[in-house]
Amino acid sequence: VQLVESGGGLVQPGGSLRLSCAASGFTFSSYAMSWFRQAPGKEREFVAGASSSGGVTKYADSVKGRFTISRDNAKNTVFLQMNTLKPDDTAVYYCNARNWAGNYWGQGTQVTVSS
Repeated sequence: VQLVESGGGLVQPGGSLRLSCAASGFTFSSYAMSWFRQAPGKEREFVAGASSSGGVTKYADSVKGRFTISRDNAKNTVFLQMNTLKPDDTAVYYCNARNWAGNYWGQGTQVTVSS
């Protein structure tokens, strides 16, 4: 099982980034996919989630209206479009796959929002 995040980096406040998470080694379309983040000195927190089909999505209040999660089950990839980024969005962002059979994490990608 592998979850490989990419797309992180340094961006100015108000800017945008698109994170990707490429999955392999399991039946991607059978798993709910989520993004979590962890800032220095803080606990890991839920950011956004999508059901196995992508038809149902959920967001943390702090990112609602700015972030969009989507998935491409044909390409075994989940995305997180992040707009209007704020310094408080600075964190390591992790991809998560979960269902009754398993709970998997990626290695994370750093997002830094700073001028």
